[in-house]
Amino acid sequence: MTETATNPAETALSEGRLPQIHPARNPGMPLDLDWVARAQANTSAIERRAATLPGRRSVKKAHQAAWLARAITLIDLTTLAGDDTAGRVRRLCAKARHPVRQDILDALGLPPITTGAVCVYHDMVPVAVEALQGSGIPVAAVSTGFPAGLSPFHLRVAEIGESVKAGAAEIDIVISRRHVLTGDWQALYDEMAEFRTACGPAHVKAILATGELGTLRNVAKASLVCMMAGADFIKTSTGKESVNATLPVSLVMIRAIREYQARTGIKIGYKPAGGISKAKDALLYMALMKEELGDDWLKPDLFRFGASSLLGDIERQLEHHVTGQYSASYRHPMA
Repeated sequence: MTETATNPAETALSEGRLPQIHPARNPGMPLDLDWVARAQANTSAIERRAATLPGRRSVKKAHQAAWLARAITLIDLTTLAGDDTAGRVRRLCAKARHPVRQDILDALGLPPITTGAVCVYHDMVPVAVEALQGSGIPVAAVSTGFPAGLSPFHLRVAEIGESVKAGAAEIDIVISRRHVLTGDWQALYDEMAEFRTACGPAHVKAILATGELGTLRNVAKASLVCMMAGADFIKTSTGKESVNATLPVSLVMIRAIREYQARTGIKIGYKPAGGISKAKDALLYMALMKEELGDDWLKPDLFRFGASSLLGDIERQLEHHVTGQYSASYRHPMA
């Protein structure tokens, strides 16, 4: 690659390839049931808007490489398997530190980059913290009876505290879906507020499990309530549901974020998770974020992908950009 100092890839990453300081915490606000009651979701209009994204001409060549390199810095590199081992987590952390081979970065004219975070179960938090020491990469822990969120409430709160004590800088909590399905917004608010308090200094991502909430209107209402209760991020899914992140759901949630910012001045992060495994999918979500919320939401302090296989496909696309050939997947090892 023979780009000059105006190389789009380098320019795209020049303003902080991995900001290590989170934005100001969301202090929350009192539950506004009138605002929640007014929340609507025009399903046909939302689906039409979402359908326009895949049909557009995508960014190409060096600009595509720049967007994909940025996408890597937005990934919460994740392993949430029952057979996770310390060795697997250490390998994942090594990949998070060096997600792209150095020869590819050199050919693109890019500085070193890292993923946005590493996400694990509570038992693996100490292993991940040790493996990432000195890297600036935060460890995120799934909590509160993930993925169903049906364990006793006091145990869910205690689990948060244990993960924070173990060194997790971010906590991904799951809400009780029944509160949304029955319209008990006060219960959802109280639950989320207590989770937020238990997180202490750690940032909290509220997983809505949107595939189990029934309607897009419920997604809009749940998004608002969780933000009112202090969520720093709202997240689509655990990745374990039959339906995970989709563009229509994402549009509903990010417009709730936009509305919350307009009302409070607080910027809330967004994390789509589950089913995002291809580089072209990452580009679609990034385009949606840029169009709906602006450039601030193309940085890891306000936008993350919950993914693991996504990284391998992005690295493969970057190698194709450099060499003109698609490589075998084993050249881009994951944990």
